[in-house]
Amino acid sequence: MSDVRIDDLPVRDELRGKSPYGAPQLDVPVRLNTNENPYPLPEPLVERITERVREAARGLNRYPDRDAVELRTELAKYLTKTGGHPVGVENVWAANGSNEVIQQLLQAFGGPGRTAIGFEPSYSMHALIARGTGTGWISGPRNEDFTIDLAAAEKAIAERKPDVVFITTPNNPTGNAVAPETVLALYEAAQAAKPSMVIVDEAYIEFSHGASLLPLLQGRPHLVISRTMSKAFGAAGLRLGYLAAHPAVVDAVQLVRLPYHLSAITQVTALAALEHTDTLLKYVEQLKSERDRLVGELRAIGYDVTESDANFIQFGRFADAHEAWRKILDRGVLVRDNGVPGWLRVTAGTPAENDAFLDAVRDLKKEQEQSG
Repeated sequence: MSDVRIDDLPVRDELRGKSPYGAPQLDVPVRLNTNENPYPLPEPLVERITERVREAARGLNRYPDRDAVELRTELAKYLTKTGGHPVGVENVWAANGSNEVIQQLLQAFGGPGRTAIGFEPSYSMHALIARGTGTGWISGPRNEDFTIDLAAAEKAIAERKPDVVFITTPNNPTGNAVAPETVLALYEAAQAAKPSMVIVDEAYIEFSHGASLLPLLQGRPHLVISRTMSKAFGAAGLRLGYLAAHPAVVDAVQLVRLPYHLSAITQVTALAALEHTDTLLKYVEQLKSERDRLVGELRAIGYDVTESDANFIQFGRFADAHEAWRKILDRGVLVRDNGVPGWLRVTAGTPAENDAFLDAVRDLKKEQEQSG
């Protein structure tokens, strides 16, 4: 066959010359680049998952519950218990990872002829999913310390009138949280401009020093809170994301979701994890402690560190971030180069993994000082 490339096919113009999302998956002793929870699921939970999957397997000749009512009910209970605001099953929707949640939201509220704005650097999948759904993307401003430039953001919303506004808190890759007052101001700006849907991505909220923005849903039907079980629940391989919003938003995403999109196995596995919430959140407390230790150690070594409310830390500054990334990798530790000039990101791992990382960056700092 002839050598045919993607651009030789009749792909959409906005996809030409683009690269798919992906973080390096390299075989190295310490991998701290994808914000995974480093702790395996506890054995009692593994056994419970096995029990539930065995039971579900007997019915795999039938389609799963199309609306995942039991799962959404338990997610609502979890949100009510931990989020400081009562949530019912009618307020919750679930999908295959928070990325599919975002995709469904953009399918419902974005699309050709519509636009979305995000404040970058932020989670790169927001822009990629926007492009994939034919939604125009607007890159909004941040301050030098990576907080949202509120005045500039309000101006951009007023002038560009986006259909969807993304706010990521804690923000990925920088780690800093967004103040509730800022979210409220951006929501008001969005309503005055369009009105627009405002999606608050809380993928890392369980690691935050502050509280969830879930209570802001009260009286705000254009606000959506997006969550995931990949991080705090240590279930990245499960691929389960969910949202909380006004029931009308849940109705809207059901117009675009694929039928039976959540498999029976996914649903019962997530239900098993929710049975062990208290145990899993204890791992979160350990990771928060390790994150704070890393912040202190990195600053003591001499690195700049962005304030972090997540399970990762942005650190720098480097004249050549990619070269620094390579030198850390040469020492057996994989961190993330997100393309933010001068900065790298490291996920909080186990104490042993974090010690290996700190040894690597100490060596790097000494090397830089000797060469400088």
